[in-house]
Amino acid sequence: MGWIKKAKRVYHFVLAYAGAVLYRHPSREIFVIGVTGTKGKSTVVELVAAGLEAAGEKVALSSSVRMKIGAFSEVNQSGNTMPGRFFLQSFLRRAVKAQCRYAIIEVTSEGIRQYRDRFIDFDIAAFTNLHPEHIESHGSFENYREAKLDFFRNVRSFSQKHPKWFFVNGEDANAKFFIEASGGQAASYSKADVADYELSPALLGDFNRENVAAAERILKAADVPELVRRRAFKTFAGVPGRMEFIQHEPFAVVVDYAHTPESLGTVYETLSRDLKPRNMICILGSAGGGRDKWKRPKFGGIASEYCSRIILTNEDPFDEDPRAIIDEIGEGISSAKQNKSVKILDRREAIRTAVAGARKGDVVVMTGKGSEPYIRIARGKRIPWSDRKVTEEILAELENKNED
Repeated sequence: MGWIKKAKRVYHFVLAYAGAVLYRHPSREIFVIGVTGTKGKSTVVELVAAGLEAAGEKVALSSSVRMKIGAFSEVNQSGNTMPGRFFLQSFLRRAVKAQCRYAIIEVTSEGIRQYRDRFIDFDIAAFTNLHPEHIESHGSFENYREAKLDFFRNVRSFSQKHPKWFFVNGEDANAKFFIEASGGQAASYSKADVADYELSPALLGDFNRENVAAAERILKAADVPELVRRRAFKTFAGVPGRMEFIQHEPFAVVVDYAHTPESLGTVYETLSRDLKPRNMICILGSAGGGRDKWKRPKFGGIASEYCSRIILTNEDPFDEDPRAIIDEIGEGISSAKQNKSVKILDRREAIRTAVAGARKGDVVVMTGKGSEPYIRIARGKRIPWSDRKVTEEILAELENKNED
């Protein structure tokens, strides 16, 4: 099998090089910012874009949420946070043609492993945090970390930009590895750097203050004035599917992408602390296709700790039996919370049940999908989906029913 892996690596490397040649190395004509890590990438990308635009700059960005070039923006429908097959080189060339001065790219471990970051000359590489994810794909957490580290190494060794900046979340346990990968050039940041900043209501929680601190360092390197940075963070509209409030009263309804144990716990803890809900009603599932099966019972355990009621439902089953997936999550639910949990395979019905049962002062939080535009099922098929849209429809139906 060794020669097959080697052949695949050569294949992806050649594709990356061919894309750069075909589109005439566009990254050499634009200031390129890359953000990697497990959580917070999309939020940091959007915060940086907001700060640059507040300073009057024209910006392009590529993230799991959307693709944007100047005023044009569209939902990322590719299914890949960091698309390949020449996409990024084409994206950068279009950004240059549109006279964007800055491009911000969300950089993933899978993209790094397939050389999608190579032959892009980055000016800035930033690291948010690292938690276990994609373990089946990479083979171990250490391999997953190595893929992320390779991004810093590649920027250090191959980017033709001078100067180059590296920023690392100093509060993350893996910070030292990324500082080393940068050749000791990386500067650390922490939420303490922005402790006195007034932040938008869309930026609840310490984890978002860390995201703001990352964006602060990047924007400072791009010479965005402090007054502009502060104003951008104060007025930030938020990221679809990232701690997104669909409504606040009479009960709050929140959509979040949380899909790791750490991010799920952080979302629950933040909402519990900041909103102090009467009850927290939690809708969750887990991805199939052999993806990180180890985390399913952990989800159940975390939900047991924070949720007054737990509704297990379908997420992205791929080729697995969705009932088996939620059964595995259920195994982690504590005995004390078993009678407070229910399994509703249909995600729309799960949301309807949660919302219909919510009362004033409660919080309904649904996780796992965020702003993703479809549910992925067997044989590569995708069903159009939006947690936000479906929830808004259900809320409207219930309101009309109550008026009748």
